[in-house]
Amino acid sequence: MDERRMRMGVLISGGGTNLQAILDASAAGRREAEVVVVLANHENAYGLERARRAGIPAAWVDRSAYQTFRAYNEALRDLLLEHEADLVVMAGYMRLLGTEVLDAFPDRVLNIHPALLPAFPGPSGIRDAFEYGVKVTGVTVHLANEKFDDGPIIAQEAVTVADDDTIESLEAKIHEVEHRIYPEVLQLFAEGRVAVEDGKARIIPLAEGPSGAR
Repeated sequence: MDERRMRMGVLISGGGTNLQAILDASAAGRREAEVVVVLANHENAYGLERARRAGIPAAWVDRSAYQTFRAYNEALRDLLLEHEADLVVMAGYMRLLGTEVLDAFPDRVLNIHPALLPAFPGPSGIRDAFEYGVKVTGVTVHLANEKFDDGPIIAQEAVTVADDDTIESLEAKIHEVEHRIYPEVLQLFAEGRVAVEDGKARIIPLAEGPSGAR
């Protein structure tokens, strides 16, 4: 990677709290990366307003405007390429990405999930873990592929479920971890310290130096 800041395209579906955490980390100079475009699959996603307030190009990509899933994903890909994104960051994006995007950004599409994958995949990971009665759940950051909540895991952090936790208090604890761990992983990418080997991701220790593979 050259010495310019890593350029990120962020995909969202809703409020964009993880997007805000990423923007805050970037504005504070804690990350050698910048968000260059935000795309949403819902017209009223509040994350679009967050992006616009930060002076970042933001757009709703209407799935119904495209006849096929492939055409929709091609539109996403073209917008990401138009803004010269190096990395695609799914931040509460509640759709499956097609090969059109994945192939354009090999091993450079990230997702965050509010559970310790492979446990409790799907859109209700927090509630599913809570209702199952687990004592430990957590957050996973992984590389995305053609399956929901699948792909090489980069980082995980456990969250204890206390006896007096409610679904609301557990959500708050999960989100607190999400908002910290996602910017940390993005910084690792910016430093060239995430490698994918034999279908698994690993973080390169500082002693080894940055990876030249992208």
